[in-house]
Amino acid sequence: MNGPILLSAGGTGGHLFPAEALAHELVARGFTVHLATDERAGRYAERFPVESIHVVPSATFGSKNPLHVASSLMTLWRGFRVASQVVRTIRPAVVVGFGGYPTVPPMMAATRAGRPTLIHEQNAVMGRANKFLAPRVTRIAAGIPQEHADKAYAGKITVTGNPVRPAILEAAGYDYKARDSDGRFRLVVFGGSQGAQFFADVMPETIRALPADLRRQLHVTQQARPEQEERVRTFYAAEGIEADVSPFFTDMAKRIGRAQLVVSRSGASTVSEIAVIGRPAILVPYPYALDHDQAANAALIEAAGGALVVPQADLSPERLAGLIAGLAADQGRATAMAAAARSTGIPHAARLLADVVESMSGTANSN
Repeated sequence: MNGPILLSAGGTGGHLFPAEALAHELVARGFTVHLATDERAGRYAERFPVESIHVVPSATFGSKNPLHVASSLMTLWRGFRVASQVVRTIRPAVVVGFGGYPTVPPMMAATRAGRPTLIHEQNAVMGRANKFLAPRVTRIAAGIPQEHADKAYAGKITVTGNPVRPAILEAAGYDYKARDSDGRFRLVVFGGSQGAQFFADVMPETIRALPADLRRQLHVTQQARPEQEERVRTFYAAEGIEADVSPFFTDMAKRIGRAQLVVSRSGASTVSEIAVIGRPAILVPYPYALDHDQAANAALIEAAGGALVVPQADLSPERLAGLIAGLAADQGRATAMAAAARSTGIPHAARLLADVVESMSGTANSN
């Protein structure tokens, strides 16, 4: 080994969770790991087994306003300068990016410095930042096969799966039970910032439309945005339904492992975690994604029979209630869906990705 491994990931769970899983695997192999991320990463990055966390300025191009674009470019330039200093200081053996614009400055700094570089694409459709980086990096790892990859870099791609955190692997050890021993039906509803708002709006009418006997047996875990948390919690209390509502759950893996049913968006990390744990799911792809990546992510688990995928435009509270009630009533079908979901999971993805990183770690020079 010629130096530490520098991981670069945007400050959201979808990017940081697979990076965290790889970090644990690399540390177990004796590597020292550093993390470059943006200022949003606080609550996620605290669990990283890393030597140091380097905050690198970053920005996205969410607006075509010339002033906004100019400001974003200036921020990315500052990020490149900060990242270049990090690369010069720690001299990483390999730099690994996990997508999102915050990975661009560290990855560009690494390529300019001549360090071996690897990007990991979690989604079935490559994101814009990774598309920009793909021709420039040494290798590409894919969480889901890239069926439409550009021929210019398709030869660099190795399918490893999406690494999942140790907590997910622990939850995968729980056997699926279509009902708790006391008859309780545990429903987990989440979706990150792009799902929490929709589910906060749709779930109250959905719950009201459920059969009375199921409502009495229900326990709900629901992620809600901070501004919606009190409203959602008040609804469940008024309906007499046991519920845990929060913007963030540190034990979400355990909650999924104990769940009878998951209702969520279909981000790559979410789909991978549901598959590894093996739980039936109702997936609602985020409809405004530029590349429709969430629909593509859900396709494999849907084809296997492990999930019901419903476009948001088609999902009324009454239809969602019918789907939930149908799976709660048909325990055989729910159990079969759990097994089908698990059949699509790649629990050893972190090991496969670490193998790629380790194979590259001897190629770095000492400059």
